[in-house]
Amino acid sequence: MTEERVCRRCLLFESGRGDVLEDIRIRIEKLSEKERAKSEIYEERLGICAGCEFLADGTCLKCGCYPEFRAAFAKNRCPNCKW
Repeated sequence: MTEERVCRRCLLFESGRGDVLEDIRIRIEKLSEKERAKSEIYEERLGICAGCEFLADGTCLKCGCYPEFRAAFAKNRCPNCKW
């Protein structure tokens, strides 16, 4: 039996937790255009989260959220004031 490796300092799409990521993608698709962050802002936010010391197993250790989901909302802010 081979052990699946999990990326400890990665976002969900890199961590091997595709089931959770797929659920988040479905929820993001259901957001209205007004609620959703523009794609360039979303990608910029994820880039910042990817380099954050509070990211572990695809989760923000500062607040417990999944960055892919938090970053999708136009009005959300980083709990560590990075974006």
